[in-house]
This record gives sequence, structure tokens and C-alpha cells, in this order.
Amino acid sequence: MKKASAKKNNDDLRSEYDLSQLKGGVRGKYYREAKAGTNLVLIDPELANVFPDTESVNRAPHLLADTAKSAARSKAPRSAASKNRLKRSA
Repeated sequence: MKKASAKKNNDDLRSEYDLSQLKGGVRGKYYREAKAGTNLVLIDPELANVFPDTESVNRAPHLLADTAKSAARSKAPRSAASKNRLKRSA
């Protein structure tokens, strides 16, 4: 015979939750994506208008990363005098 659980299962919604704000929820909306192990990222509605499809969403960070790499490479090398000043101040 099983022991009666001392902790009662309380399935009631807490009073601090406003049900009027909980409308529109869909149970399991992203279940398949999460189960498949994909990296699911939600973007703001304003950005959804700018990036209408998956390709454009993926292209933007690639362009940003390429631009950052290019900018880092194009920096002029520091002179020996400025390197020595950095070493002394550290």
C-alpha cells in the first residue's frame, strides 16, 4: 500500500497571474523545434518586417561578422613607441 502524500498537488493558478494577459498562448508551439535540437531564436516584430525570411535573417549577422573582421584587419599596426607605453602603464 502506498503512503499518502503529505504534499497536496495544488493545480490552482496563483492570484498574482492576470489571466487577461495570458490569452493567445499555444501549448507546444515550439516543441518540435526544441526536441530537434535546433537553435530557436525569436526576433522582435519590428525586425520581422525588416527580415521577411530565414535567408535574410541569417545573412545579416554574417555580414556584420565579416565587416567586423575586415575592420579589425585594416587597423594600422601600432608603432614600437606606443607598444612600450602600454607595457609600462600596465
